[in-house]
Amino acid sequence: MPRLSLATLALAATLAAGPAAAFDPAAMTETERAAFGAAIRTYLLENPEVLVEAINVLDARQAALAAATDQQLVATYAEALFNDGYSWVGGNPDGDVTVVEFMDYRCTYCRQAHPEVEELIKSDGNIRFIVKEFPILGPDSDLSSRFAIAMLQISGDAVYKQAHDRLITLRGSANVETLTRLAQDLGQDPAPIMARMNDASVTAIIDANHALAQRMQISGTPTFVIGNEMLRGYLALAGMRRIVAGERG
Repeated sequence: MPRLSLATLALAATLAAGPAAAFDPAAMTETERAAFGAAIRTYLLENPEVLVEAINVLDARQAALAAATDQQLVATYAEALFNDGYSWVGGNPDGDVTVVEFMDYRCTYCRQAHPEVEELIKSDGNIRFIVKEFPILGPDSDLSSRFAIAMLQISGDAVYKQAHDRLITLRGSANVETLTRLAQDLGQDPAPIMARMNDASVTAIIDANHALAQRMQISGTPTFVIGNEMLRGYLALAGMRRIVAGERG
């Protein structure tokens, strides 16, 4: 039990002498305010764990508020998140939980998350997975996303997945020469792919993803939406599995 200083006990006794409603800090004299402040300071110095408890309560309240705000954002923009009609959909298209990832191919944490997301989807078998191309880290990021979207539009879902996996593990710069070779490695004619990269339809998808991210207050990658929950940043496989289980529960 926290120890009360003599100053604190004396102040408490003074306040208890009159009706509780009569206590008005604004009406205190300078001497009373000084004594009150000194008593609080003494108490906190003697019981610093109270500050830790207060900070923990504040952190918990702020986290709960942020989670509630994110859930409302997911509900508000559910159609654009889960049924935009242009993003690649993998995993189980009829899965009972949908995972959406806003990602950038040059993002270190996206690269770290990639094998864990793959394992989550593969081992679960009942997750619908959507990729939101969200290039935010410069020209290489933009070129990579344009290449991936062009590949999806021209060559279809299966080839897009192959390109996606190669781009997220690509070493070195993602330039025209690198992407041309990648298209060839995937058995595709690079000419139409490279031509499509600057098409208005590709730009429109990237712009739409950026606009959605702005509305949802998403500024970093990876950002995941798992069911009704938003996860801002990298989370290891075990953590993602807990969220999926919670959505089902």
